[in-house]
Amino acid sequence: MLVSIVYDSGYGHTKKQAEAAAKGVERVTGAQARLIAVGTDEISWDALAESDTLIFGSATYNGTVSARLKQFMEDATRTAWTPMAWRNKVAAGFTNSGAQNGDKLNSLITMALFAAQHGMLWVGLDLFPGRGPNELNRLGSWLGAMAQSDDVSPDISPITSDLETAAYLGQRVAEQVSRLTPAA
Repeated sequence: MLVSIVYDSGYGHTKKQAEAAAKGVERVTGAQARLIAVGTDEISWDALAESDTLIFGSATYNGTVSARLKQFMEDATRTAWTPMAWRNKVAAGFTNSGAQNGDKLNSLITMALFAAQHGMLWVGLDLFPGRGPNELNRLGSWLGAMAQSDDVSPDISPITSDLETAAYLGQRVAEQVSRLTPAA
């Protein structure tokens, strides 16, 4: 099973979330994660069409996804949406911002709507909100993984619980794809 994680990270904090999601994917036997940084890596539309699932990630800027992820979404119209190349693939998302809230929910809604328009099946979190800074899903999201990063090096922020929430999402996505895929 191939899980492509398509993300944008302006300062490196969201990249850490993407890497954590990839680690979670690879906790599932037979699952492989591929990281694709929009704006940096060349987008192989054929490789995305061959993926079993896509996980989208972006920093939240001004209450929505980054301009580079939005450009990826627009570029996908002709290459993936028109032929419905991603129909019935599983999708999920994660986001990060500098504020505790930071309007991250709007970024996840943007990703989920994008996936829905492609006929994809969205997987959210099945974790009750954490009650402290060291618990998974401490920011209380159901639609996808959220993280908060201080204005410091990505070596320091986001905190471990936010990265483990992203890993949990990656693992959950791979497990759902395994459940939906008939045994060979």
